[in-house]
Amino acid sequence: MSDQQVDQGKRTWLIATGCAGAVGGVATAVPFVSTFTPSERAKAAGAAVEVDISALKPGEKLTVEWRGKPVWVVRRTPEQLAALKGLDPQLADPASDRTAYPTPDYAKNETRARKPEYLVVVGICSHLGCSPSDKFQTGAQPSLPDDWHGGFLCPCHGSTFDMAGRVFKNKPAPDNLEVPPHMYLSDTKLLIGEDKQA
Repeated sequence: MSDQQVDQGKRTWLIATGCAGAVGGVATAVPFVSTFTPSERAKAAGAAVEVDISALKPGEKLTVEWRGKPVWVVRRTPEQLAALKGLDPQLADPASDRTAYPTPDYAKNETRARKPEYLVVVGICSHLGCSPSDKFQTGAQPSLPDDWHGGFLCPCHGSTFDMAGRVFKNKPAPDNLEVPPHMYLSDTKLLIGEDKQA
């Protein structure tokens, strides 16, 4: 009879320690296994990014991340679009012909855009990789010409870009701001990273 009680005690002890070990094993395995699942950031690093532009008002800029780079979506005003006309003689590459940052065919126009109202560019200066500042206000300002029509200024070495991301002549930046592949899924949805329908 006492042998049976000892066996019963051993059984209870074995079950209890087995359960505790199983719980500990699961608690250890879950974080380990979850490291195999890519993070949202990792998924977005190479994947196309969908952007809702419905709340973007004329004159505003939205920044999203694509492949670890800032991509600017600027909704240009009619005045900003009109200011692009006649700037060609002041620009280093007005037709976006240079190939260091190839411009998609659909953006090889004065506005460098699929839809003139929206500018979509990578917000990294082609000189040394700095991020230019918004200088949308027109007129004379520090580090800008007196007849400034709005655009971007790279504070690192003074390169200036118009509201289409085209670099002005005699500036350190050798090329225009890069236009990433993109397409419109609807009037309010933009897909950055792809430009062809599957």
